Amino acid sequence: MEKKMGNPAAVGLAGFGLTTLLLQFHNIGIMGLGPVVAMGFIFGGLAQMIAGFQEQKLGNNFGYSAFTAYGSFWIGLGIIWMLNHFNIYQSSTTDVGFFMLAWTLYTAIMFIASLRVHKAMAITFGLLLIGFILLVLGHFGYPILNKVAGYELIFCALAAWYMMAAIIINDLAGKVVLPVGKPLL
Repeated sequence: MEKKMGNPAAVGLAGFGLTTLLLQFHNIGIMGLGPVVAMGFIFGGLAQMIAGFQEQKLGNNFGYSAFTAYGSFWIGLGIIWMLNHFNIYQSSTTDVGFFMLAWTLYTAIMFIASLRVHKAMAITFGLLLIGFILLVLGHFGYPILNKVAGYELIFCALAAWYMMAAIIINDLAGKVVLPVGKPLL
């Protein structure tokens, strides 16, 4: 009998969703940055990277790329915040805008790829792409859009958690309880 392996996407999606949710609570002005930095390093960063490395072992290039990259995103963003806080290497709002622009381009590629995974993945990546576009515009002169992105990206975080819940609940139930839909392409 073959030993059943856990699905690393459950942890990767949990880390992405939780850290994204916390950052949006900060972006809309109801929470400070401290918990976001902590989770950016640990759950959004390290845990997602570990999930990505496990996806690679399973041969899932999409999960490998997504979790490893967005884990790196969170660690990188946390480092930017720390460097700014300690006045080591200052990143201006525009500098962070360019950082977000690069991640927007990566996310556009992943959104196109997500259309071949399932509907829930496409929705999550579509929301993430819209959020990054809003953040780029917010960092390049329209700061109100950072708050709009905050509200929009809350839905992205919850969409990621929906997929996480589907992985866990469907596995435990032995049947589809939370459907994720067919690929759009």
